Amino acid sequence: MLNLTTSAALFERAKTLIPGGVNSPVRAFRSVGGSPVFMQSAHGAWLTDVDGNRYVDFINSWGPMILGHAPAVVLDAVKEALPHSLSFGAPTNREVEMAELIRRMVPSIEKVRLVNSGTEACMSAIRAARGYTGRSKIIKFEGCYHGHGDAFLIAAGSGALTAGEPDSAGVTRGVAQDTLTAPYNDLPAVQALIDANPSEVAALILEPVVGNMGLVAPAEGFLQALRALCTEHGIVLIFDEVMTGFRLAQGGAQELYGIKPDMTTLGKIIGGGLPVGAYGGREDIMNCVAPAGKVYQAGTLSGNPMATAAGMAQLRYLHEHPELYTALEASSARLADGTRQIAAELGLNYTVNRVGSMFSLFFTSEPVTNLDDAKKCDTAAFGRYFHAMLERGIYLAPSQFEALFVSTAITDELVEMYLKACRESLIEAHGL
Repeated sequence: MLNLTTSAALFERAKTLIPGGVNSPVRAFRSVGGSPVFMQSAHGAWLTDVDGNRYVDFINSWGPMILGHAPAVVLDAVKEALPHSLSFGAPTNREVEMAELIRRMVPSIEKVRLVNSGTEACMSAIRAARGYTGRSKIIKFEGCYHGHGDAFLIAAGSGALTAGEPDSAGVTRGVAQDTLTAPYNDLPAVQALIDANPSEVAALILEPVVGNMGLVAPAEGFLQALRALCTEHGIVLIFDEVMTGFRLAQGGAQELYGIKPDMTTLGKIIGGGLPVGAYGGREDIMNCVAPAGKVYQAGTLSGNPMATAAGMAQLRYLHEHPELYTALEASSARLADGTRQIAAELGLNYTVNRVGSMFSLFFTSEPVTNLDDAKKCDTAAFGRYFHAMLERGIYLAPSQFEALFVSTAITDELVEMYLKACRESLIEAHGL
């Protein structure tokens, strides 16, 4: 039994000071029960909590720690930048170099603007698309998460052709009416939305590989068909690659599937663990952004020297070491295939989805291709599994509806440790 005494005390103290005791909701463990673990430090594949317990990390700060925690190449870059001040609020050479590197690694991005988070990137991209097209509505997919901007917190409502309803208190009905939603992987639903709103749709935004209802891959031909629809109807196609950018391939999911979106949003990984985001795309669209154009967007800390130092070091390392993606593919395949095999041997036949170094174990035997499929999972059993894995030193995302992220710090020995814990935890969670 883990000793989590200090974590529990900190959580009780935090609840009197911070809404729900955490600064981001999923950290509160509400979907799996129990109290969150408060972390102290991390190195490589390992996290250490405030009570001294150690865990192999399969969240990796929700993706950005692709090289594991505290990689020397990133820490050295931050140390070098540190004495020169933490912020200028003025242009720097590193911002130019980072823009050049992003454009080299993601060819669809002809111009790019740095911001401070993935949420900010997605909000800004939508505004740019609206400014460019002169249209108001956007299409998003159920289960895709694009940050906490009002326009993105919309559920499907009563049908794909109806206007959305707010998914969060505080989102106005007026905002909701401009967001149209469709089930992921459902091309006819998208076509119907476009037909019902002729010349009104400014942008279609999606995670090309979804990581926010668990890991869900695009059906064969789905992304290509969306590309064709957007081109036909003058709709700006936005790939939210906040999770998948530089992770699934150097050029992200768009490189993996051979699709060229009009705009791309980035975050997480391009800061090497520090807060940063970016949006970019076709030059004619990006030239609408101030001060070049009339779409206003600004940020005091945008292009922060610490964030760009860390991000440049990590991106440059990934760019110079393409063999890392081959290694990630191999270790991730062993993890996902092993998990699938163990579940089958136990008679559970659960679904395991994987693309590159992202994967999910869904507690359902049915295929998971959209949000409705994901909701069929036995979330109570997942909660028991989560805690059984935690007891065995494996740190998973505390929700059935989140993807796992594999880092280059995961060795063959750690894969075996994960699979052993997976078997024992599935048995414990189901009383087998």
